[in-house]
Amino acid sequence: MNNAVETSSVALEKTSRSKARNASRMAEISRPHFDAAYEKGLMGVSCRVLDNRRIEIATSGKEVIDYTRCGYLNLDAHPKVLAAARASMEETPSTHFSVARTRLSAEPLVRLEKTLAKLFDVNGIVVFPTVAAANMGALPLLAAGLFTGGEKPLIAFDRFAHVTLQYHIPVLREETDVIVIEHNDLDHLERLCKSGRKVAYVGDGAYSMGGAAPVRELRALQDKYGLFVYLDDAHGISVVGQRGEGFVRSQLDGLDENTIVAASLGKGYGAAGGLLMLGTQHVENAIRRYAPTYGFSCAPNMAAVGAALASAEIHATPELHKLQRSLRNNMALFDNLIPTETSGSELPIRIVRIGNEEQAIAKGEYLLQQGHYTSVVFFPTVPRGQAALRMSVTSAHNPADILDLSLMLKSSVSPQVNPGADQHQPALAV
Repeated sequence: MNNAVETSSVALEKTSRSKARNASRMAEISRPHFDAAYEKGLMGVSCRVLDNRRIEIATSGKEVIDYTRCGYLNLDAHPKVLAAARASMEETPSTHFSVARTRLSAEPLVRLEKTLAKLFDVNGIVVFPTVAAANMGALPLLAAGLFTGGEKPLIAFDRFAHVTLQYHIPVLREETDVIVIEHNDLDHLERLCKSGRKVAYVGDGAYSMGGAAPVRELRALQDKYGLFVYLDDAHGISVVGQRGEGFVRSQLDGLDENTIVAASLGKGYGAAGGLLMLGTQHVENAIRRYAPTYGFSCAPNMAAVGAALASAEIHATPELHKLQRSLRNNMALFDNLIPTETSGSELPIRIVRIGNEEQAIAKGEYLLQQGHYTSVVFFPTVPRGQAALRMSVTSAHNPADILDLSLMLKSSVSPQVNPGADQHQPALAV
């Protein structure tokens, strides 16, 4: 028994010290595909924004339907949200409140945090300039044991956790043991919990390349073992929930001391910034005092705060349900016309798997020529040999455009999966 424990400890130590990143090798592998995507006008596109999720490509004047932006409910173009952004600059005549939030916060920002906490029915909300900044602020404190009663947890990252989560693994390993487990591997996670050590799980709520966290199963592990769960629900906020509380929060009776949900104030929410949903005052105090991106950075700009307050007002009205319904209708149409592995999901990301990187780029170029701009994704966004087209369905897409997209997909070259694909290369979703 002691030998088994010792062997397990040695394996964990080797795993926790292994490299989390190899940027030079990543660049070497992906450079030809980035070069091709930029050359064919699939990346680095400058545009002018039109109605109905259409854009005009600045360099050519070509008008195309955009499936890359994640404004799922079109709140980013809502007249009330835009007007509030402008009005906020008049209320607080400062484009950027350039001071650490440990010193000073503009009243509208404090009001926003209180409004969001009430809207999403959580103990507290802390707002950041971006979700990336929220994750950067909270994760080192989790590793240090500030959320877990002083005990530094073993942190298990989901293999497909967003890059803004995984990026911090080397820093977290300065404080505690960190491992990466297979995607949604509940059996592995439970084995870790059974070791008797405090365990924290880090992953996405709604994954940016399709799929979602098993929220209720994770809650069961929390109830049984005291598992700490940190989920980034940037893509789930607003599109799910009676008040747009998101994919994760809508499945939980409440947030406790073992749960943090990060989310976006952009994407479905329609403003700009990031937030942390918190279950206890203790955790909130730790973040407001020790999170580096809170104490040594600045708040969102005032236009973003005004926009977020206006979006919160819309979230509390039946208009939100109308927008969610429009989104669901468009997703149902998309799934009927373009079956994918995520068909039927209540989350708005759809993935058409291609496999070969060159074929994916060629298909993306063909669709762009036909007036449909999609995200061509390849390593390091997805594992090598698993290139794909990612499409963000929104409430503002015209059903006729979705029909045309389906016809164009069927008329182009059929996707083929490369049988030699490396299934074990970690994905860095964006």
